[in-house]
Parts: sequence; C-alpha cells; structure tokens
Amino acid sequence: MAEKSKNDPLYGPPLDLSFKCLNSVEEAMSEEPRAGLRPLLRSPEGKVCSRAVKLNNNILSDLRNFTQVMDFFLQDIKLLSWIDLSFNDLSTIDPVLTSFKDLKVLYLHGNGIPKMSEVDKLAVLPHLQNLTLHGNPIEGEKGYRNYMITVLPHLKNLDFSGVTKQERGMAKLWKRTFSRHGKRSADE
Repeated sequence: MAEKSKNDPLYGPPLDLSFKCLNSVEEAMSEEPRAGLRPLLRSPEGKVCSRAVKLNNNILSDLRNFTQVMDFFLQDIKLLSWIDLSFNDLSTIDPVLTSFKDLKVLYLHGNGIPKMSEVDKLAVLPHLQNLTLHGNPIEGEKGYRNYMITVLPHLKNLDFSGVTKQERGMAKLWKRTFSRHGKRSADE
C-alpha cells in the first residue's frame, strides 16, 4: 500500500461552516471557516484540503449553488465523502448530493424531510454507509427503518445505530410484502 502524504486531503480536518446562521449556502462564501483543534490544511492556491464539510446548525432551506460554493472552498470537491447538514430547515434531499460519488457519510438529522421517497435519490451513491435522518417527520412513518435499509442496502449505520444482519433480512421480507401489494413505498 502506498504511503499517504501529509498533504493528502484525507488528513485535513473538516471545512467547518456550522453555527453561522446561514440562510443560504452562498452566504458561506463571506464567512471564515470555524477553527478546530487542528488547523485547516490549504493548497498553494489557498483552498481547503479536506473531504468533509460541516454546514450543520444553520437555517438552510435549500442547497442552491452548493457545488459552486464547495468549489470555492475545497481543493477537490470530487473527493467530498462526508457532509453534515443536520439541524437546518431542509424539506427535501437535494439531488446535488448525488453528484458526490465518494460520499460515505451524510447527516440530515433535525431537518423537515416529510417523505420517505426523498431517500430514493440517495440510492445512486454506491459508497454511502452512514446516514442520519432522525428528527425529520419521516422518522415517524411506519416501516421507516426497513424502508431506509431496503433503498440503501450499503448502509452500515442509520441514525447512529448499526444495521444488523437481522434487520437486513427483515427489510428484504418487508420489501417483498410491499411489492406484492403493489406499494412502492410506505409514504404513498
């Protein structure tokens, strides 16, 4: 295995734009990222070398211009693998999130996502392993966890709780039951 360089974006701490009272993603461009325990790694061009971004605890209701803003801050947005959008005002899962094919961790808890079918959009992310959606209206829907595990079979953790072998089996049974009855999702 090749030795990783200290400048590898993997080692950079997250770009932290949390708790900034941002109403739009664009507003982040006029903000200085929060300082963490480790200083941000920057490229010679001054861009942040990181695979993670924190936009949690803001007032975001959509992700308009998300890609452009991330490109403004990050050295290589294609490497983005961890996004925290928890505790915002999001009511949908923006399709822009599906453009980050290396995405492994997505935190969406504490938002206002009302339809379980919104999660269907994330099925195109082959590496998504950790997802949080608790604290959204969908959490109270019947079959919530089974639906999430069925739609996203690569998940290892849902709502900070490990997905067990037994749950995978139950989700398969749940899927067969709903497909037999002509239902595609529990919220339709």
